[in-house]
Formats: sequence, structure tokens, C-alpha cells
Amino acid sequence: MTAGGHIHLDAVGGAAGDMFVAALLDARPELCPRVFADCAAVLPEGLAAHLEEGTSGGLSVRRFRLAGEAGHHVHAHHDDHDDHHGHHAHATSYAALRARIEAAPLAEGTAAEACAILHRIAEAEAKVHAIPIERVHFHELADWDSLMDVVAAGSIAAALSAYDWSVSPLPLGHGFIATAHGRLPVPAPATAELLRGFPTVDDGIGGERVTPTGAAILAHLCRPGVRPAGGIVGASGFGAGTRELPGMANVLRALVYETAETPRDLQADEVGVITFDIDDMTGEEIAVAVDHLRAADGVLDVSLAARIGKKGRPMEEVRLLTRPDRVSAIARLCLDETSTIGLRWRIEQRYHLPRVAETHTSGGMDMRAKRVIRPDGRETVKIESDDVAGLSGLAARRAARSVDEPVVGS
Repeated sequence: MTAGGHIHLDAVGGAAGDMFVAALLDARPELCPRVFADCAAVLPEGLAAHLEEGTSGGLSVRRFRLAGEAGHHVHAHHDDHDDHHGHHAHATSYAALRARIEAAPLAEGTAAEACAILHRIAEAEAKVHAIPIERVHFHELADWDSLMDVVAAGSIAAALSAYDWSVSPLPLGHGFIATAHGRLPVPAPATAELLRGFPTVDDGIGGERVTPTGAAILAHLCRPGVRPAGGIVGASGFGAGTRELPGMANVLRALVYETAETPRDLQADEVGVITFDIDDMTGEEIAVAVDHLRAADGVLDVSLAARIGKKGRPMEEVRLLTRPDRVSAIARLCLDETSTIGLRWRIEQRYHLPRVAETHTSGGMDMRAKRVIRPDGRETVKIESDDVAGLSGLAARRAARSVDEPVVGS
């Protein structure tokens, strides 16, 4: 967790852009002025964001809506999982929507977060329809209320940038939806692409339960498989859709966990840890497999430890540190590259010291280095071993690793 804490989203009824915004504004009402101002900056005159109170399944909830000058809803919200995919009279290009966001006078960080969410939707649409991203036109985001949801979500993400995010298994529903491309199965193809790697659940209730905008927000903020590691519940909020679900509330709940501040001289994040044992591979085979694993995308480190297994047989314990979002893919690679038939994995929190990558000169050679700031204020520099490995003799390699002044910073 970071200094801010952790926000966990319970997708009880599903997830849509308006449900996300309503849940977070219910939990953190102090964000309303910022979010409403950002929405006003991208909406035409006469339209405004509106947060209303209501109930769903007996729970007190908030709903996020687009309202006209008199406070009346402009139309049924197109980003809720009723029929937001219906045919529209027009479509808007990805480039045009992005340009409108970037040109608006938004709060710090909002434009970058909103454009990142929008870009995820565009990438998914481009992939499922086999077209370049420049040719993506949005039908579902062609209305002001849906663009408002993207900007509001971006404003919230920027304001809560000190928080980590997670989400419960997602109910994807079933059936068909009407879109500008014809009838499509639930989840919509773009939604399924956006939610690759996220756990799902079948609660027996059909219809569209996660919308493309909702999926893009989750994909932008949450990492699959991450769970809250505890803390003090500082706030909670419920954001509801308009659809009534049988026997349950149609809500997305936000639980805000506050944690003690991380010391300023440390950085906090999460890593995946994968471990397994090998007792039936040769040393040469293990060395090749480890090289392949170490080179894989998302692998941060690979280490081996000698152990004694059953019947007194020597074996190797393999441990990998990975990015949390790559645990599943790397686990499959471990099973392909080695003879193990099972492994263990977990997500761990860690502290690490701030570091800066630099290039140093030593003995006339330019070499990569890491400069690390210690808690007591000292700075230490370590030259990458690979950059001196070609030198002959231990003395020469040690001399080359003595540090002069950096010539390039990054």
C-alpha cells in the first residue's frame, strides 16, 4: 500500500462508469467540488453533473447523472447496464474526444487519467474490430453523459493517486446486447478484452453487468488478483445503477482503507512471489530454464536455493519476484520451462529504497549504475555487473566499478 491507503471495490451488482463515480463521491464527498468542476469544463452550456440520493435493494445509495439547467435528467444514462449500447444518431472519434479532454481547463492530473481510461477503451475497440486505433469511433461514448463519466473517473483517480485499488470478482452476466455493430454477446467483446486476467463470478443474473467504461476504469486502476491487505476502514460508499436486480442491490461499493503513512525515505508497492521445487533436472537444464524465466516480461528477479528433499535427494528451490499483473502468465511459463508439476504464488507488499538509473564513467568506460539514497541520507552507487563482465581479471573489474561522475541521468 501507498501512503494514502487502499480502495477496494465490491462489484455486487456490477460496474459501470456512473456507478464508480457515485460510489467514490458517496465515500469521499469532499471530492464533489473538484469532480463537478472538471465535468463542467468538458460539458456544453446547459448541462451539468448531478449526484442524487436514492435506494437500491434497501440500501441508501448515490446515483451520478447528467442534468439540464433545471436539474432534470437529459435522458436515460447510457453507461448503466440497461441498454446503453442502443443505436445512436452519431459517433465520435477517439481523437476528437481526447482533444476535447486535453483542451479543457481541468484540475491537475485529471486530463492524463481520463485520457488513459479513454485510451484503454479505444485500444480494446481497435483490437476486437481489427482496425487501427486512429479509426476508432465511439457510439457508446458519443453522448455527453458517458464522456462525463470518463472525466469524472479521471478526476477521482488523480485526486486519489496516493491509493492502491482492488476489485472483487466481477459478475459478467449473460445474454445479448444491441450495439451499433449489431447484436453482441455479453460481456461485450471490448469489455471482455479490457477485463483479461480479472476473476469473474456467475451469480445467475443475466444482462450486461460490466460496461466498457466500467471495465476500462477497473483495468486502469486495479491489478487482477490484488486483495486489500487490511487497515482501518475510513469510509465506504454505494454507487447504484438504474436497473433493478432480482433479490439483490444493484450497487458498486467502495471501501476506503486508511493506513499509516509510509516513511518518506521508503517506497512501497506490491510484488508477486512464485516458488517451486525441482529434483529431476540437470544443472545445465536448470541454468537454461532460469535464463528463459529471467528474460520474461514482468519478472523482476529469479533466485535458486539448494535443499534436501524426500529420500535425501538434493533439489533446487526456485523463487521468482514478478509484477503482480504478470503472476498468472509467468506461472504458466514456469510449468513450460521446468519439470515441476505445481507451484505456489502470493502477492506481497514490500518497501524499497528510492533509486535512480545513471551512466557513469570509470577508466574511460561508460557503464550503467544505480544510485540509491539510504535512510540516513547517504547515497551509494553500484555499477551493473554485466558492464564489467568482459574485463579480464578481478582487479580490473573492481577498478572499473570505482565510480566517477555520472555523464547521463535518467
